[in-house]
Amino acid sequence: MDSLRNSLRRLNPLSLSTGDRERESEDGTFERLRHSSFAESMPFWLLPTLLVLLFVYGAIGWNVAISFTGWSGLGQPDYTNFTLEMYRQMPADPDFVASLRNTIALLIAFTSVSLVVGLALALLVDRKIRFENTFRTIYLLPMALSFVVTAIFWSWMYASDGLINTMLSGLGLGWFAQDWLGDPRFKLAAVIVALIWQFSGYCMIVYLAGLRGIPNEHYEAARIDGASTLKLYWRVIIPQLRSSTVGATVVLMVFALKAFDFIYVMFGTNPGRSADILAVTMYREAFSASQWAYGAAIAVVLFALALTIIGPYAYTQYKRGAL
Repeated sequence: MDSLRNSLRRLNPLSLSTGDRERESEDGTFERLRHSSFAESMPFWLLPTLLVLLFVYGAIGWNVAISFTGWSGLGQPDYTNFTLEMYRQMPADPDFVASLRNTIALLIAFTSVSLVVGLALALLVDRKIRFENTFRTIYLLPMALSFVVTAIFWSWMYASDGLINTMLSGLGLGWFAQDWLGDPRFKLAAVIVALIWQFSGYCMIVYLAGLRGIPNEHYEAARIDGASTLKLYWRVIIPQLRSSTVGATVVLMVFALKAFDFIYVMFGTNPGRSADILAVTMYREAFSASQWAYGAAIAVVLFALALTIIGPYAYTQYKRGAL
Protein backbone atom coordinates (compact mmCIF):
# COMPACT_ATOMS: atom_id res chain seq x y z
CA MET A 1 0.00 0.00 0.00
CA ASP A 2 2.82 2.41 0.80
CA SER A 3 4.48 1.82 -2.56
CA LEU A 4 1.15 2.34 -4.29
CA ARG A 5 0.56 5.57 -2.34
CA ASN A 6 4.02 6.86 -3.23
CA SER A 7 3.45 6.04 -6.89
CA LEU A 8 0.15 7.90 -6.85
CA ARG A 9 1.84 10.88 -5.21
CA ARG A 10 4.49 11.01 -7.89
CA LEU A 11 1.83 10.74 -10.62
CA ASN A 12 -0.50 13.30 -9.04
CA PRO A 13 1.20 15.80 -6.68
CA LEU A 14 -2.17 17.46 -6.07
CA SER A 15 -3.28 14.35 -4.18
CA LEU A 16 -0.83 15.20 -1.38
CA SER A 17 -2.25 16.68 1.75
CA THR A 18 -1.09 20.12 2.94
CA GLY A 19 0.96 18.57 5.72
CA ASP A 20 2.66 16.13 3.34
CA ARG A 21 3.51 18.91 0.90
CA GLU A 22 5.02 21.04 3.70
CA ARG A 23 7.10 18.10 4.97
CA GLU A 24 8.37 17.29 1.46
CA SER A 25 9.15 20.99 0.91
CA GLU A 26 11.11 21.12 4.19
CA ASP A 27 12.94 17.90 3.31
CA GLY A 28 13.83 19.30 -0.11
CA THR A 29 15.08 22.57 1.39
CA PHE A 30 17.18 20.67 3.93
CA GLU A 31 18.67 18.46 1.22
CA ARG A 32 19.53 21.46 -0.95
CA LEU A 33 21.13 23.20 2.04
CA ARG A 34 23.05 20.06 3.05
CA HIS A 35 24.51 19.69 -0.44
CA SER A 36 25.19 23.40 -0.96
CA SER A 37 28.74 24.73 -1.26
CA PHE A 38 28.23 26.62 2.01
CA ALA A 39 27.54 23.46 4.00
CA GLU A 40 30.24 21.46 2.27
CA SER A 41 32.86 24.11 3.03
CA MET A 42 31.97 24.41 6.74
CA PRO A 43 34.56 21.87 7.96
CA PHE A 44 37.28 24.06 6.46
CA TRP A 45 36.28 27.49 7.85
CA LEU A 46 34.01 26.93 10.87
CA LEU A 47 36.68 25.99 13.44
CA PRO A 48 39.19 28.71 12.38
CA THR A 49 36.38 31.28 12.46
CA LEU A 50 35.36 30.27 15.97
CA LEU A 51 38.97 30.42 17.15
CA VAL A 52 39.44 33.90 15.66
CA LEU A 53 36.21 35.11 17.23
CA LEU A 54 37.30 33.80 20.62
CA PHE A 55 41.00 34.63 20.77
CA VAL A 56 41.09 37.81 18.63
CA TYR A 57 37.77 39.63 18.81
CA GLY A 58 36.89 38.16 22.19
CA ALA A 59 40.25 39.33 23.58
CA ILE A 60 39.70 42.81 22.09
CA GLY A 61 36.29 43.01 23.71
CA TRP A 62 37.70 41.87 27.07
CA ASN A 63 40.47 44.47 26.81
CA VAL A 64 37.90 47.21 26.19
CA ALA A 65 35.91 46.04 29.22
CA ILE A 66 39.02 46.06 31.44
CA SER A 67 39.83 49.62 30.35
CA PHE A 68 36.60 50.81 32.05
CA THR A 69 37.61 49.28 35.39
CA GLY A 70 40.37 50.06 37.87
CA TRP A 71 41.94 46.59 37.72
CA SER A 72 45.59 46.39 38.78
CA GLY A 73 46.11 42.82 37.61
CA LEU A 74 45.50 41.23 41.01
CA GLY A 75 42.27 39.46 41.85
CA GLN A 76 39.25 39.74 39.59
CA PRO A 77 38.19 42.86 37.68
CA ASP A 78 35.08 44.64 38.96
CA TYR A 79 32.70 44.68 36.02
CA THR A 80 29.86 46.22 38.04
CA ASN A 81 31.31 49.74 38.13
CA PHE A 82 32.47 50.95 34.71
CA THR A 83 34.06 54.42 34.62
CA LEU A 84 36.05 56.57 32.21
CA GLU A 85 38.73 57.34 34.79
CA MET A 86 41.53 55.66 32.82
CA TYR A 87 40.73 57.79 29.78
CA ARG A 88 40.36 61.00 31.80
CA GLN A 89 43.87 60.75 33.20
CA MET A 90 45.52 60.37 29.79
CA PRO A 91 45.72 64.10 28.89
CA ALA A 92 47.39 64.81 32.27
CA ASP A 93 49.92 61.98 31.89
CA PRO A 94 53.14 63.40 30.34
CA ASP A 95 54.34 59.92 29.40
CA PHE A 96 51.17 59.19 27.44
CA VAL A 97 51.22 62.59 25.72
CA ALA A 98 54.88 62.12 24.72
CA SER A 99 54.29 58.58 23.45
CA LEU A 100 51.26 59.68 21.42
CA ARG A 101 53.24 62.55 19.90
CA ASN A 102 56.16 60.24 19.06
CA THR A 103 53.82 57.64 17.56
CA ILE A 104 52.25 60.20 15.23
CA ALA A 105 55.68 61.60 14.31
CA LEU A 106 56.91 58.08 13.59
CA LEU A 107 53.87 57.35 11.42
CA ILE A 108 54.27 60.49 9.33
CA ALA A 109 58.07 60.62 8.96
CA PHE A 110 58.66 56.91 8.47
CA THR A 111 55.82 56.47 5.99
CA SER A 112 56.48 59.55 3.87
CA VAL A 113 60.25 59.08 3.58
CA SER A 114 59.92 55.36 2.89
CA LEU A 115 57.49 56.10 0.05
CA VAL A 116 59.80 58.69 -1.48
CA VAL A 117 62.88 56.45 -1.24
CA GLY A 118 60.95 53.45 -2.56
CA LEU A 119 59.60 55.45 -5.50
CA ALA A 120 63.10 56.72 -6.36
CA LEU A 121 64.50 53.18 -6.27
CA ALA A 122 61.62 51.88 -8.40
CA LEU A 123 62.18 54.58 -11.03
CA LEU A 124 65.87 53.68 -11.19
CA VAL A 125 65.28 49.94 -11.44
CA ASP A 126 62.51 50.43 -14.01
CA ARG A 127 65.04 51.85 -16.51
CA LYS A 128 66.05 48.29 -17.52
CA ILE A 129 69.41 48.39 -15.77
CA ARG A 130 71.77 45.43 -15.79
CA PHE A 131 71.54 42.99 -12.88
CA GLU A 132 68.02 44.22 -12.13
CA ASN A 133 67.04 41.05 -10.30
CA THR A 134 70.15 41.27 -8.12
CA PHE A 135 69.41 44.85 -7.13
CA ARG A 136 65.77 44.03 -6.38
CA THR A 137 66.86 41.20 -4.11
CA ILE A 138 69.35 43.40 -2.28
CA TYR A 139 66.82 46.19 -1.75
CA LEU A 140 64.09 43.79 -0.60
CA LEU A 141 66.29 41.68 1.69
CA PRO A 142 65.89 43.92 4.80
CA MET A 143 62.12 43.41 4.60
CA ALA A 144 62.68 39.70 5.30
CA LEU A 145 64.36 40.50 8.62
CA SER A 146 62.39 40.70 11.84
CA PHE A 147 62.27 43.85 13.96
CA VAL A 148 64.46 42.13 16.55
CA VAL A 149 67.25 41.37 14.06
CA THR A 150 67.06 44.87 12.58
CA ALA A 151 67.17 46.49 16.02
CA ILE A 152 70.25 44.49 17.05
CA PHE A 153 71.97 45.25 13.76
CA TRP A 154 71.35 48.99 14.00
CA SER A 155 72.28 49.06 17.68
CA TRP A 156 75.73 47.91 16.62
CA MET A 157 75.73 50.53 13.86
CA TYR A 158 74.75 53.34 16.28
CA ALA A 159 77.23 52.38 19.02
CA SER A 160 79.87 54.95 19.97
CA ASP A 161 82.50 52.76 18.28
CA GLY A 162 80.08 51.46 15.65
CA LEU A 163 80.19 51.67 11.89
CA ILE A 164 78.47 55.07 11.58
CA ASN A 165 80.83 56.96 13.88
CA THR A 166 83.83 55.09 12.43
CA MET A 167 82.85 56.13 8.91
CA LEU A 168 82.33 59.72 10.00
CA SER A 169 85.79 59.78 11.58
CA GLY A 170 87.31 58.24 8.45
CA LEU A 171 85.73 60.96 6.31
CA GLY A 172 87.07 63.71 8.54
CA LEU A 173 83.65 64.34 10.08
CA GLY A 174 84.49 63.07 13.55
CA TRP A 175 83.02 66.22 15.03
CA PHE A 176 79.61 65.00 13.82
CA ALA A 177 79.87 61.64 15.62
CA GLN A 178 77.15 61.36 18.25
CA ASP A 179 75.83 59.10 20.95
CA TRP A 180 72.93 58.23 18.66
CA LEU A 181 71.03 56.00 21.10
CA GLY A 182 71.88 57.94 24.25
CA ASP A 183 71.15 61.51 23.20
CA PRO A 184 67.41 62.28 23.45
CA ARG A 185 67.70 64.53 20.39
CA PHE A 186 68.55 61.62 18.10
CA LYS A 187 66.72 58.62 19.58
CA LEU A 188 63.52 58.83 17.56
CA ALA A 189 65.39 59.88 14.42
CA ALA A 190 67.66 56.83 14.79
CA VAL A 191 64.61 54.56 14.97
CA ILE A 192 63.01 56.20 11.92
CA VAL A 193 66.18 55.87 9.82
CA ALA A 194 66.51 52.17 10.68
CA LEU A 195 62.87 51.50 9.80
CA ILE A 196 63.21 53.37 6.52
CA TRP A 197 66.18 51.18 5.65
CA GLN A 198 64.11 48.08 6.35
CA PHE A 199 60.93 49.00 4.45
CA SER A 200 62.01 51.19 1.53
CA GLY A 201 62.71 48.02 -0.47
CA TYR A 202 59.11 46.93 0.04
CA CYS A 203 57.92 50.29 -1.30
CA MET A 204 60.23 49.84 -4.27
CA ILE A 205 58.62 46.50 -5.16
CA VAL A 206 55.09 47.93 -4.84
CA TYR A 207 55.91 50.93 -7.03
CA LEU A 208 57.82 48.79 -9.52
CA ALA A 209 54.77 46.59 -9.98
CA GLY A 210 52.68 49.72 -10.54
CA LEU A 211 55.16 51.09 -13.09
CA ARG A 212 55.22 47.80 -15.00
CA GLY A 213 51.43 47.91 -15.15
CA ILE A 214 51.29 51.25 -16.99
CA PRO A 215 50.73 50.73 -20.75
CA ASN A 216 53.54 51.83 -23.07
CA GLU A 217 51.02 53.92 -25.02
CA HIS A 218 50.94 56.42 -22.18
CA TYR A 219 54.70 56.94 -22.40
CA GLU A 220 54.56 57.27 -26.18
CA ALA A 221 51.64 59.73 -26.12
CA ALA A 222 53.46 61.95 -23.60
CA ARG A 223 56.64 61.95 -25.69
CA ILE A 224 54.68 62.81 -28.85
CA ASP A 225 53.16 65.78 -26.98
CA GLY A 226 56.69 66.96 -26.25
CA ALA A 227 56.69 66.25 -22.50
CA SER A 228 60.10 66.31 -20.84
CA THR A 229 61.23 63.43 -18.65
CA LEU A 230 60.35 65.39 -15.50
CA LYS A 231 56.86 66.24 -16.77
CA LEU A 232 56.41 62.68 -18.02
CA TYR A 233 56.87 61.26 -14.54
CA TRP A 234 55.23 64.10 -12.61
CA ARG A 235 52.06 64.45 -14.71
CA VAL A 236 51.63 61.07 -16.36
CA ILE A 237 53.37 58.27 -14.46
CA ILE A 238 53.20 59.22 -10.77
CA PRO A 239 49.43 60.03 -10.81
CA GLN A 240 48.79 56.49 -12.05
CA LEU A 241 50.61 55.07 -9.02
CA ARG A 242 47.90 56.26 -6.64
CA SER A 243 46.64 52.78 -5.77
CA SER A 244 50.21 51.61 -5.12
CA THR A 245 50.80 54.59 -2.85
CA VAL A 246 47.61 54.01 -0.86
CA GLY A 247 48.31 50.29 -0.36
CA ALA A 248 51.93 50.84 0.65
CA THR A 249 50.93 53.67 3.02
CA VAL A 250 48.47 51.46 4.89
CA VAL A 251 51.03 48.66 5.27
CA LEU A 252 53.77 51.04 6.46
CA MET A 253 51.53 52.72 9.01
CA VAL A 254 50.44 49.39 10.44
CA PHE A 255 54.08 48.32 10.79
CA ALA A 256 54.87 51.66 12.45
CA LEU A 257 52.20 50.99 15.07
CA LYS A 258 53.75 47.54 15.64
CA ALA A 259 57.28 48.86 16.26
CA PHE A 260 57.18 47.76 19.91
CA ASP A 261 59.76 44.99 19.62
CA PHE A 262 62.12 47.26 17.65
CA ILE A 263 62.20 49.92 20.37
CA TYR A 264 62.11 47.33 23.15
CA VAL A 265 65.29 45.67 21.84
CA MET A 266 67.02 49.02 21.36
CA PHE A 267 66.04 50.80 24.59
CA GLY A 268 64.17 48.38 26.85
CA THR A 269 60.83 49.23 28.48
CA ASN A 270 61.84 52.81 29.33
CA PRO A 271 63.29 54.50 26.23
CA GLY A 272 62.57 57.97 27.62
CA ARG A 273 59.97 60.44 26.48
CA SER A 274 61.98 61.31 23.38
CA ALA A 275 61.55 57.81 21.88
CA ASP A 276 58.56 56.36 23.73
CA ILE A 277 55.61 55.16 21.64
CA LEU A 278 52.13 53.99 22.63
CA ALA A 279 52.93 50.27 22.35
CA VAL A 280 55.87 50.55 24.77
CA THR A 281 53.90 52.74 27.18
CA MET A 282 51.07 50.21 27.14
CA TYR A 283 53.46 47.36 27.97
CA ARG A 284 55.19 49.33 30.72
CA GLU A 285 51.95 50.39 32.42
CA ALA A 286 50.44 46.90 32.31
CA PHE A 287 53.39 44.63 33.09
CA SER A 288 55.90 46.86 34.90
CA ALA A 289 53.63 49.24 36.83
CA SER A 290 50.79 46.67 37.28
CA GLN A 291 48.25 49.18 36.00
CA TRP A 292 46.38 46.79 33.77
CA ALA A 293 43.30 48.97 33.35
CA TYR A 294 45.39 51.94 32.26
CA GLY A 295 47.45 49.75 29.95
CA ALA A 296 44.22 48.39 28.46
CA ALA A 297 42.97 51.94 27.88
CA ILE A 298 46.20 52.80 26.02
CA ALA A 299 45.72 49.63 23.97
CA VAL A 300 42.23 50.84 23.04
CA VAL A 301 43.71 54.15 21.83
CA LEU A 302 46.29 52.21 19.79
CA PHE A 303 43.52 50.03 18.35
CA ALA A 304 41.52 53.14 17.44
CA LEU A 305 44.54 54.51 15.58
CA ALA A 306 44.83 51.26 13.65
CA LEU A 307 41.13 51.39 12.73
CA THR A 308 41.55 55.00 11.62
CA ILE A 309 44.21 53.83 9.19
CA ILE A 310 42.66 50.57 7.99
CA GLY A 311 38.97 51.52 8.10
CA PRO A 312 38.89 54.06 5.22
CA TYR A 313 41.10 51.82 3.08
CA ALA A 314 38.89 48.77 3.67
CA TYR A 315 35.75 50.79 2.94
CA THR A 316 37.23 52.15 -0.31
CA GLN A 317 38.25 48.65 -1.40
CA TYR A 318 34.76 47.38 -0.58
CA LYS A 319 33.10 50.11 -2.66
CA ARG A 320 35.40 49.20 -5.56
CA GLY A 321 34.41 45.55 -5.25
CA ALA A 322 37.90 44.43 -4.23
CA LEU A 323 36.71 42.92 -0.93
